Amino acid sequence: MGNSEIRRLDKEIQRTQRKLDAVRRGEWWPLTSRERLSMSRAMAGGARSIYRDRSTTGAENQMDSIGSAVETRLTAELTALHGERRRLITEAARAKAAKRSSGWF
Repeated sequence: MGNSEIRRLDKEIQRTQRKLDAVRRGEWWPLTSRERLSMSRAMAGGARSIYRDRSTTGAENQMDSIGSAVETRLTAELTALHGERRRLITEAARAKAAKRSSGWF
């Protein structure tokens, strides 16, 4: 369970952080297919509103809402990954301390 697991988690944390940064910049590549579909529908609704010479506020609000939901999802993922990393480090430290106290070096 040692360092290889921690390194794997570190890579996953970096990947998730990059996704979160991309979403905050307005990029779509980190979105799931369902989120992309919702975003496309909102854009289509906004285009329809423009065509009918109406306000696009509803579509813009919907897109903002989807973006916020994606940010929330990625932030929760990141928090869970950090918690798992902390747990692994604690476990490794306990194992190392137990090994030292039993006389093994």
